[in-house]
Amino acid sequence: MYYTPVSLGEEELTLMRRLDELHLLYPFMGSRKLRDVLCNEGIKINRKRVQRLMQKMGITAIYPKPNTSKPNVAHTTYPYLLNGLSITHANPVWCADITYTQWPKDLSTWSPSWTCNPPEK
Repeated sequence: MYYTPVSLGEEELTLMRRLDELHLLYPFMGSRKLRDVLCNEGIKINRKRVQRLMQKMGITAIYPKPNTSKPNVAHTTYPYLLNGLSITHANPVWCADITYTQWPKDLSTWSPSWTCNPPEK
């Protein structure tokens, strides 16, 4: 009367375990790349089976989704304070820039850079 689910076979569990290990090492890989890695390891598998197992396990590739540059409506938008300001003499507007520089042995440092209008003579 009722359908009794079939338990997964040993081969299926081994494949799922290997897919989970690969996903933890390379979370950006999708079904195509995972299929290629498994085929290079000598496991004969097609992409549809990898997709089905990934869906069953609830894993997806991590990659930039569309519309990532759209601002969140909950964030405050601050006005541009220099809009309509006419700069007629020296030093009315200053700006700062912080630059991060990569050094050997993963040391990083920052150097502030201050700029202004040059003084008039």
